[in-house]
Amino acid sequence: MVVSKNLSLQDYQQTWRAMQAFTQTRHAETEDEIWLVEHPPVYTLGLNGKYEHILNPTGIPVIKTDRGGQVTYHGPGQVVIYTLLDIRRLQINIRQLVSLLEQAMIDTLAHYQIAAIARADAPGVYVNSKKIGSIGLRIKNHCSYHGLSLNNQMDLQPFLGINPCGYAGLEVTQLADLGVRINNTELADRIIHTIITTIQP
Repeated sequence: MVVSKNLSLQDYQQTWRAMQAFTQTRHAETEDEIWLVEHPPVYTLGLNGKYEHILNPTGIPVIKTDRGGQVTYHGPGQVVIYTLLDIRRLQINIRQLVSLLEQAMIDTLAHYQIAAIARADAPGVYVNSKKIGSIGLRIKNHCSYHGLSLNNQMDLQPFLGINPCGYAGLEVTQLADLGVRINNTELADRIIHTIITTIQP
């Protein structure tokens, strides 16, 4: 059983600490959870993230976090889905979880007639070589937290202040710029449904 929660707009750091606490206190019978959230503008830097990839933060907070990956941006209008899963119980490894999350975004975009792909050399989801979806995860005691973000209808300007995911010159895009207007909850529900039906068919 997977419990899905819509947390609406939440402070990034408080949500991160809540994910850590959930993961540290869960036990073998704890139900998996998926959290849908939006964050106020924030740059997050992964465990191996380099500050050199933050070019011009222009007052947006930068938080060093414990997920994998480099630097990314979160802001209102972006779908953020955190997957708090016991991957040992689900009998999947972290690479399979990354692929599962990428495919959930790809399948969702296909529903809106947007052709997207994953790249082996750079985790995430791309449309016409522009990044639309990112993944960053942490595994602790065989359980995952953090998750994915998909650009829906947001201000993309802050991405110009960083090398997204550590790649200089990497362009980003979003559903709104591809002709699809949809609210975050409806978009996220489709992604979450895809994730849940994959891990518990």
